[in-house]
Amino acid sequence: MRLTHVVCLTCFVAQTPMPSTALAQEMRISHQWAEGTDARDRAARIFAQEAELRAPDLKFRIYPNSSLNIKPGDVLGALQEGKLEMAVYPLVLGVPKVPEFSLAGLPGLVPDFAAAQALKSSEVYDMLRSIAEENGIRILALLWNPGGFLSKSRAISDPKSVQGLKMRVSDHLFGRMLKSAGASVATIPSNEIYAAMQSGSLDAVVTTYETILSHKIYEQAKFATVGSPSLFMGFSPLVMSLGTWRKLTEEQQTAVEEAAAIADSYYDLAQRDVERRMVTTLRNAGVKVRRMTKEDYLVWLQLAQQTAWLEYTKINPRSQELLMTLVRTFLDDVGDAK
Repeated sequence: MRLTHVVCLTCFVAQTPMPSTALAQEMRISHQWAEGTDARDRAARIFAQEAELRAPDLKFRIYPNSSLNIKPGDVLGALQEGKLEMAVYPLVLGVPKVPEFSLAGLPGLVPDFAAAQALKSSEVYDMLRSIAEENGIRILALLWNPGGFLSKSRAISDPKSVQGLKMRVSDHLFGRMLKSAGASVATIPSNEIYAAMQSGSLDAVVTTYETILSHKIYEQAKFATVGSPSLFMGFSPLVMSLGTWRKLTEEQQTAVEEAAAIADSYYDLAQRDVERRMVTTLRNAGVKVRRMTKEDYLVWLQLAQQTAWLEYTKINPRSQELLMTLVRTFLDDVGDAK
């Protein structure tokens, strides 16, 4: 499947100042997901525990479900302005300020968890991290999230199947593809999806398995489309305000990075099992589950390249470079495998 994906991708390709004093304040970590039941929350708590063990003068407190009263769309601004120290933050929420972040939401670009893992040690990550720091945040743990479709009225298969549906997306470029297939789209935070499905203002949603489980969105759905290859791979890294990072001593920075690596490893393990757990939960709730077929995926991928991907390359030269670098990463990965 990776090779098939890369073949299709080929068709598309025609000094931080040194800290001076130790930071001893409590650091707040904000996110929009449920406490305990969502692996992103658990990863944040593992990070906090491990960081405090390594640097006892650092203290962390987790604020799940946007309980700090900072809306998900306002988190980047809060981090940039020093009003918030840390967050588990979907990069696509920062697109209004940093349009290059749409790379994290392009449909079909990262088709499975193995592909997401390959990006962690790639030039693409270095480029994204550099862009993030230019915009006031430091990426610590990567937290890739497999995802799929939920629908109230009918199963989602090929592009024709979404015609007329009111759908939620996390990024406007994913929405650009869905609109071209005849859907109408809305971008709302994860913690507002359940109510929107319940009220009828949404017919369907594309989101992560973790969100489907932790916010129990499946209670409002009758159909699900899951599996690899997937059109959606969420990216919600653990980030720190660059201002906060620069206040840490070298020893504190080392402690934070070591703790983030442990949290990232935990999250990887959790995601390897999340699809099985979700499918079991959905079937027990009476939701009909189908897997995305290779044929449907390839039709979607062609549409994605003609719409969302093409639009992304027009943002600026850097966005084009990011996309081409990611494509080359997958090509090199397949070459190494051979």
